[in-house]
Amino acid sequence: MALFNPSRDQVRLFFFDSWAKFNAQQPLTDLEKLAVEVMQMHPEYHHVLNAPETYLDQSYFPEMGETNPFLHMSLHLSVLEQVAIDQPPGINAAYHSLWRKYDDAYTAQHDLMECLAETIWQAQRQGQPLDVQAYIDSIEAKVRA
Repeated sequence: MALFNPSRDQVRLFFFDSWAKFNAQQPLTDLEKLAVEVMQMHPEYHHVLNAPETYLDQSYFPEMGETNPFLHMSLHLSVLEQVAIDQPPGINAAYHSLWRKYDDAYTAQHDLMECLAETIWQAQRQGQPLDVQAYIDSIEAKVRA
């Protein structure tokens, strides 16, 4: 599983720029369109997206109960990109199975995002590359649950 590794500011600027282009009714790339779909699913983040000068450098502290909207939206994008290319193999079928289970794409994405976030966290904690098999196993466990 190859990962692109943009900086924090690059990720945030991508979301800010995509949102601004959308609001200005400017043409969007395919990835920007997908990002806008994710942003539209999260109206609770619109105030952040409308104020890049305030939130570009904002820190978020999970231990204080703060959700990082950029991380959250990035996880959505990662999962949707993985589903689109079926990497890891089987994630597309798992996503559609979860979607049918919940009758809700949003909840299905969140299940997969939870698996991805846990896999990333474990890799960082252990100083190891992502364990793709552990990721696949956690996805399969979600589908079976």
